[in-house]
Amino acid sequence: MLYSYFVEKSVRESFDHVNDHRWDEAVKALAPNVHHRVSGAHALGDERRDKEAMRRWFERLGRVLPNLHLTVIHIWVKGWPWHTTVFAQWDGTATLLNGDASYVNRGLHVFTLRWGRVYALEEFYDSQAAARGLAAQAAAGLEEAVAEPIVG
Repeated sequence: MLYSYFVEKSVRESFDHVNDHRWDEAVKALAPNVHHRVSGAHALGDERRDKEAMRRWFERLGRVLPNLHLTVIHIWVKGWPWHTTVFAQWDGTATLLNGDASYVNRGLHVFTLRWGRVYALEEFYDSQAAARGLAAQAAAGLEEAVAEPIVG
């Protein structure tokens, strides 16, 4: 279906925006009242309920894991333009400030779209691996890596 092709292309581009720290582009397709949920009790966890909080979260992601690279493995698109669910499976890697290149995480994003706008995004991944990586960043002097989560 042509619609699925364009949605998949857009989602892949959104991962590219994150990899390249293009936050203006990353938040462009978000609805003003987007709901973003990330599991885990760490600086990147918790929930956000608006576009501005999402922007702050993306900016923090870029600061605490500055060379994180997300590779999209597969994308599934279900539904119609007025209500679309997208599943995006990915692998993430990073070299930490202490020189450790072993940070690896694998996850699944679940997007809910309406007429091309992202109204909800839930991230499922190894939250313990993320917490360990953030703790290592803090131990190397990056205090924000163990800051309170951004909520809003």
